[in-house]
Amino acid sequence: MTSIRDLIRIYDLDPKKSLGQNFLVEESHLDHVIAAAGLTRDDIVLEIGPGFGILTRRLAAKAGRVIAVELDDRLIALLRAQFATQPQVTIVHGNILELNLAELMAEPLSNIPHFALSPPHSYKVVANLPFYITSPVIRHLLEASQPPSLAVLMVQKEVAERICAKPGDMSLLALSVQFYAQPTIVHQVPATAFYPRPKVDSAVLRLDILPERAVPDIDVDQFFKVARAGFSQKRKQLLNTLSAGLHLPKPIIADTLERAGIDPKRRAETLSIAEWGQLCRVLG
Repeated sequence: MTSIRDLIRIYDLDPKKSLGQNFLVEESHLDHVIAAAGLTRDDIVLEIGPGFGILTRRLAAKAGRVIAVELDDRLIALLRAQFATQPQVTIVHGNILELNLAELMAEPLSNIPHFALSPPHSYKVVANLPFYITSPVIRHLLEASQPPSLAVLMVQKEVAERICAKPGDMSLLALSVQFYAQPTIVHQVPATAFYPRPKVDSAVLRLDILPERAVPDIDVDQFFKVARAGFSQKRKQLLNTLSAGLHLPKPIIADTLERAGIDPKRRAETLSIAEWGQLCRVLG
């Protein structure tokens, strides 16, 4: 099997810094990605950024259908030629952030008898994400009208750790993900496993999408309006951050926090998702 470094040399395709391309060259780490996805022939997989198709081949061997979205136009012909004899693999040239996921996953599958079903289809996401688009892609997936049932993402280790944080070390990023999904770090990947070598290590992050939002009875926009206000000034007490962020007098915020059972001297990173939900309910 031709290595990533050989493919780069053969096709004269230097990794693009503008696309954040760091190709995984130690393929043993992909075993952990595949295991975390728990794929069967009943699964449809959306792969983001297939690159040279190394992970795509493994996905196609396990899943019933793979839809791979690649932004780099230099790789499209190579990918389509590589999977020309595998009708279960579809290569899409585009920016995942500009694609409607419900429409993408509703593509007719009549050419594959096993998936001669009526759309929309349930699907899983597997991706080695460039660091600079990690947060936007995760948000795009979780907030989609038809989100995946599961996502397995290779991301910057520090970002994965922030996403998995518990009350006491929460961030707006952790809250934004855990509102929709249960995150777990399943494997760590050293920087030496990539070419070109990034400055930081990576991790394989599994997101089990919740059947309903962590706080199902709260307006989403209101929830995150309050959360953004709370996290707007690091290391400051909630009484101050919420008053400034929501443009409400401190006595009103103090009364709201008291009725929600939250000490006004606490900081945003100490609150659980349930406490944010209770705060929103009291605010109305």
